[in-house]
Amino acid sequence: MALGRTYAVCLVGMNGHVVEVEADIGQTLPAFVLLGLPDASLNEAKDRIRAAARNAGVPLSRRKLTVNLIPASLPKRGSAFDLAIVMSALAAAGDVRACGSTVFIAELGLDGRLRPVRGVLPAVMAAVGAGHHRVVVALENEAEAALVPAADVTSFRTLAEVALAFGADAAQVKLPDPVVHADPSEETVSITQPRDLSDIAGQQEARFALEVAAAGAHHLLMVGPPGAGKTMLAERLPGILPDLEDDHAMEVTAIHSLSGDRHCAQLQRTPPFESPHHTATPASIIGGGSGIPRPGAASRAHRGVLFLDEAPEYERRVLEALREPLESGRLVLHRASGTASYPARFQLVLALNPCPCGLATGKGTDCVCTAQQRRRYFNRLSGPLLDRVDLQLAVRRVGLEDYADTRAAESSAVVAARVAAARGAQRERLRPWDVVTNSEVQGRILRSELALPRGVTAALDRALELGLVSARGWDRVTRVAWTIADLAGRARPDADDVVTALGFRLQERAA
Repeated sequence: MALGRTYAVCLVGMNGHVVEVEADIGQTLPAFVLLGLPDASLNEAKDRIRAAARNAGVPLSRRKLTVNLIPASLPKRGSAFDLAIVMSALAAAGDVRACGSTVFIAELGLDGRLRPVRGVLPAVMAAVGAGHHRVVVALENEAEAALVPAADVTSFRTLAEVALAFGADAAQVKLPDPVVHADPSEETVSITQPRDLSDIAGQQEARFALEVAAAGAHHLLMVGPPGAGKTMLAERLPGILPDLEDDHAMEVTAIHSLSGDRHCAQLQRTPPFESPHHTATPASIIGGGSGIPRPGAASRAHRGVLFLDEAPEYERRVLEALREPLESGRLVLHRASGTASYPARFQLVLALNPCPCGLATGKGTDCVCTAQQRRRYFNRLSGPLLDRVDLQLAVRRVGLEDYADTRAAESSAVVAARVAAARGAQRERLRPWDVVTNSEVQGRILRSELALPRGVTAALDRALELGLVSARGWDRVTRVAWTIADLAGRARPDADDVVTALGFRLQERAA
């Protein structure tokens, strides 16, 4: 009995499972049997693999070929198993030597070329974590796979090259014609201009709120008329956030690799910015799709910003589903085909008009909305969701004096330096609790080890007694007060910091 063995990786959400691929060549009539809960796309691999092997000069055995994917109880999907299956079959026939513990991750074309697949980064991370350090991928996935420390990555263009590397007969292997690459000097390079805070005229209070949000990783809600600059402010938030650290950058890059947005040739250091349209489906924002649920915009915004413009226009179930990741930083998606868990620790930025027509500003004489229409518009954002938003800001319309002001506004670089200093102060203070930012501090810590004197929190305590803030709101106002103190370079918040933080909490309601 001839038996070949290789390894592949099955991704379930962000979690990868190493799959042992066994191939057995029997003595019966020709057949190709694939076992181990393959889905429809993986079942199609049987015909794809036979054609690829034949065109590469290493045809599969004409006897019965049985391939088993272990563990058999784990559903497998996708075309990333192609290379592992064909290499196990060739090893079973003696056409290549034993592959040892090498993990193969690539799709095959009918001509025998290796095609890139999505999710290579989390797949290689799972392989290395399970002790399989040698990985073979398609050439286009090499840079992404090499991002994983301790991974021994080898890339190839074709199945023929892989077979030769593992001892195939060079006289039989068919190497394709070399690919002619375009001259890099002839390629057009698009340059995206960075979005800077200096582009915004006026809006000093909104700029300060944005700085506080960046410094403490707080969620932000902005209410204002059309054209007040809400979208411009939100788009500039990533520019004042600190660059991602190594572990966070690896998480973010892995999510984008799994989403298939692009080939990730290097770690993404810039905090991501996701702004789905209000007509987007729940699956595109929260995550989902056929088979194992895929990450949505909320997960792609991990360690960055999720901006929902015209927030009341989103489906109610989408907005309510965000309550879980706002607290836990994770999204767990349950489907009939399986359960997937994705990180989703993002900063939520909500923007909305003061009423459906957007003209209820100042005296509101131009507004055509009834009181009932305004109430229904705001009620689309539930109280529990708003209670999780630390900063609630009324954005005023820009006046002529703002344009007449010739003083240069602070740039994103200047603000980012203050944000970085505040983040550093938080990191040192919160190190005993393994917390990085003020927004992550638990309420019990705020009321014990980091408790402020009653004289400092007097205004906040009074607001709690009057029902203007909830118990959760009390904690969130205190967190914002700590962030304001960090930006000012103070060791602890004073009464003015608490009042300022409370004002941000109540401002939208008052407006």
